[in-house]
Amino acid sequence: MISNKTIKWIIALVLISIFAILYRTYNPGENNYFPKCPFKELTGLKCPGCGSQRAIHHLLNLDLRDAIKENALLVVSIPYLIVGLAFELLKNPGENTLKWRRILYGKKAIIVVLIIIIAFWISRNFGNF
Repeated sequence: MISNKTIKWIIALVLISIFAILYRTYNPGENNYFPKCPFKELTGLKCPGCGSQRAIHHLLNLDLRDAIKENALLVVSIPYLIVGLAFELLKNPGENTLKWRRILYGKKAIIVVLIIIIAFWISRNFGNF
């Protein structure tokens, strides 16, 4: 019998695969089927996530330059997110691993990430980013 955890992982992988195929095939910037940013629609300003769908499309098509143009923060955050997922999936992390997890994902790290997001948000609307 397949466990509930296995079923959840299978469902997650199937959904991720479907979205990857859709985002690789169709450019969200050229199709109206993809959701628009409500913040940008209301204010005309870009939120920190604006361009993420287009960046994912470009990444899936191995176009790093255009992905960075659409949303540099998303592109540079992917390795950070992968490391965080790896930390979560470790069954019995050692003391050294736990130390790095606290450094990279502890309270101070959360504040640094928040500052980076806010700085990116401001710079992309009022700077040249």
